Amino acid sequence: MTQNEAIVVLDYGSQYSQLIVRRVREAGVYSELVRFDADEATVAALNPKGIILSGGPNSVYAEGAPQLPAWVLASNLPVLGICYGLQLQAHHLGGKVEPSNDREFGHAVITITAESPLLADIPTEHSVWMSHGDRLETLPAGWHPIAISPNSPYAAAADEDRRWYGLQFHPEVVHSPYGKQVLHNFLYRICACAGSWQPSHFIQEAVERIQQQAPSGQVICALSGGVDSAVAALLAHQAIVERLTCIFVDNGLLRRGEAEQVSRTFRDHFQIELITVDAAEEFLAALAGVTDPEQKRKIIGEKFIRIFEREARNLDDAAYLVQGTLYPDVIESTAPDRNVAVKIKTHHNVGGLPDDMKLKVIEPLRMLFKDEVRAAGLALGLPEDWVWRHPFPGPGLAVRLLGAISFERLETLRHADAIFLEELRAAGLYRATQQAFAVLLPVQSVGVMGDYRTYADTIAIRAVSTEDFMTADWARLPYELLAKVSSRIVNEVTGVNRVVYDISSKPPATIEWE
Repeated sequence: MTQNEAIVVLDYGSQYSQLIVRRVREAGVYSELVRFDADEATVAALNPKGIILSGGPNSVYAEGAPQLPAWVLASNLPVLGICYGLQLQAHHLGGKVEPSNDREFGHAVITITAESPLLADIPTEHSVWMSHGDRLETLPAGWHPIAISPNSPYAAAADEDRRWYGLQFHPEVVHSPYGKQVLHNFLYRICACAGSWQPSHFIQEAVERIQQQAPSGQVICALSGGVDSAVAALLAHQAIVERLTCIFVDNGLLRRGEAEQVSRTFRDHFQIELITVDAAEEFLAALAGVTDPEQKRKIIGEKFIRIFEREARNLDDAAYLVQGTLYPDVIESTAPDRNVAVKIKTHHNVGGLPDDMKLKVIEPLRMLFKDEVRAAGLALGLPEDWVWRHPFPGPGLAVRLLGAISFERLETLRHADAIFLEELRAAGLYRATQQAFAVLLPVQSVGVMGDYRTYADTIAIRAVSTEDFMTADWARLPYELLAKVSSRIVNEVTGVNRVVYDISSKPPATIEWE
């Protein structure tokens, strides 16, 4: 994405790397996450005003640990190292990093010991979030400490002349309450950024890019019913108008009322050409007996593509496929490589695409986070109730139905899910949560209903609060609401006698169960 300025984050494998990018964008500066060994030309193309080195799971002194590119060392750009990034700076500049006898994981209190633009407008003592087993023992020449903690003599350090800074703590997480100010100081006091990034600014550039990627011929857009594919479709419609046909595939794995809402919004409201394909039997046949979640995702991804290819042949051999892949989808589907990025799950838009697919993929949202997509959707005129819909996974209910998939089990899950969302809306808490859904478990248990013994299914319900979907916490829903949902599901959904509430955060769990 072309910008007048950017902050480049080199990824060393931290679970928080994506959050650094998110926080920088929140502060009004465009940012991208790139591999730690990206070449100088790749980074230069982003017009960087500064570099941030992420944390990571390795030890800088270990054999094979990812290191600092030579071009960073030769650069005149400001550099901020976070955790592993700080240790990496010291390791390459003559400092000393060693295993710590007292590792720090979780909350710690740091004390600012010297004035620095990086820590301006921040209380002298404040809480931060630490996550490290190594620590910096000796600073490189030209560096000085600017903050300490009980277990870190260099909780923050700087070479002010060179504009190189390092933090042993993580400013990007919400557990560091002044972390946003630290990043703001780096962006504006040190890198002298102008701060012109807004998600809506991306619209015109995305339209122009689609026109460049598909200069002629027919284009199809995979419409799923979620905000991501909807925004991608509206961008493509602006870009190529009459050459676009949206295709909505009813794969039998949708929530109640999904197909009707898609048709009503796109065909009637936006008057965009829409083809609905009833492929439920095809998908259920392909998924018969499959229980592994990764295999489910890949089967669904390939089946979607084959259907789109089939439909494309009926549209003057359309050569392009637009889909709503987001930045977190790309990041979470990264294959394990050099012990840096760990694949969490295959996103069907990213890792589930067949190698021999004929269509050329266009992903106008590939570098955006969910809330940025929502901002773009509002600017494009997408109805608010659609913009604020909770995310729904591309593989649909297939990854919320654990174990083997059948029409009967899908109907059970659809019914339970509809009850949960209906009660959440009635309580005025739908917008207070960012994602909520039901999961059908491959677990049966004993119950008593009407003086009879039952042996029936278990439904798990999950609701989370999150800013960016890269981390999330379970929503503290009122007991009265949970009781009502449980009672309705057990009484109204045939074959269910037990409801449980998921109180796992992300990490260690993911938001979806598969």
